[in-house]
Amino acid sequence: MTRVLLLVPTRTYRTADFMTAAARLAVDVVVGSERRNALEALSAGRTLRVDLRDPARGAATIVEYARDRPLDAVVGVDDGSTLVAAAAAAALGLPHNDLDAVRASRDKATARARFAAAGLPTPHHLVVEADADPRAIVAAGHVRFPCVIKPIDLSGSQGVIRTDAALGFEAAFERVAAIVRSPAICPPGTAPQRLIVESFIPGPEVAVEGLIRGGQLEILAVFDKPDLLDGPFFEETIYVTPSRLAPETLDSLEAATRAAVRALGLTEGPVHAEFRLAAGGPWVLEVAARSIGGLCARTLRFGAGLALEELILRGAAGLALPLHDREDAAAGVMMLPIPRAGILHDVRGMADARAVPGIDGLEITVPRGGTVVPLPEGDRYLGFLFARGDTPAAVEAALRAAHARLDVVIA
Repeated sequence: MTRVLLLVPTRTYRTADFMTAAARLAVDVVVGSERRNALEALSAGRTLRVDLRDPARGAATIVEYARDRPLDAVVGVDDGSTLVAAAAAAALGLPHNDLDAVRASRDKATARARFAAAGLPTPHHLVVEADADPRAIVAAGHVRFPCVIKPIDLSGSQGVIRTDAALGFEAAFERVAAIVRSPAICPPGTAPQRLIVESFIPGPEVAVEGLIRGGQLEILAVFDKPDLLDGPFFEETIYVTPSRLAPETLDSLEAATRAAVRALGLTEGPVHAEFRLAAGGPWVLEVAARSIGGLCARTLRFGAGLALEELILRGAAGLALPLHDREDAAAGVMMLPIPRAGILHDVRGMADARAVPGIDGLEITVPRGGTVVPLPEGDRYLGFLFARGDTPAAVEAALRAAHARLDVVIA
């Protein structure tokens, strides 16, 4: 039987969906994570404790495991596991992304340099230490306003703040610096990650989902983000596919995605790319060596009901890929925002939200009594709301109507 090691950070949402896909494929899945007992119930005891912070150490653990239980693929689910997955697959001689390419995809400064070298539109930027003096940075004249301050290696818009002028830059910088110095991100004994300060690029954002197999990139879906993301924080909400962009714009997005993937050197597995549509064509914001985050992949169905996770597992294990054009229906997801910090007491109106025509599902992923923290300090959403319909406009309308029926009670 084909055996796949699935590397999942403990806090990921996606283990259950990957296990469901594996069951459909009759693939034996072993779940590797930082805490073995955290995922026992989902993986029927087939777990492996893996250090996901140290690629060399994590890969060594996996190689030792594979001596007695050979693996056909190692799949990293989220950003926190892609480096270990690449290192382990390389050591085992399995298809993999080059470790340097994965590192580049996670380091915004390195990615910016590679995109610029490939001729892709890239914002003016500079890299600074988290303990730098923000007043000196502005005084040196290197910042172009409006600008965006962000950590080198965080995702989901955590720690991303826009500031429009020198007045306000210092407070924004110190706020981002405090985030990267927090114990959850910077363990004791380690240096905080650097910050990148880059020019703000106006225009709508879109996301591209793809799958690379044998160096060949296939575009699976393009998502519109109908809510303008202009800051000061960049909390994403609605994703809708298929895109309503003009065909020529979609062609330019596909070309830019291919160029960005080549610039990073990615050759295997899923990719999730983010772009701004501005003067000069698509401006690449990031290309991650993973699929779309959270539960958002549930919006995608291919061929005869194939899930994105099944395509990823098939590609990683070298299994045949059946015809998998995306379904004809429009689909979308709303990542439910957290309105303020506190303790989640209740989410009222869920039945009313589910009753909105077109709504396909509602998942609250924070338990009652759990602590909630909004962006930019927070790193997750309240939950996910799903819709399907005949048109992207109908899907977007259903998501907004259902969200309006929810009453989030935070103590």
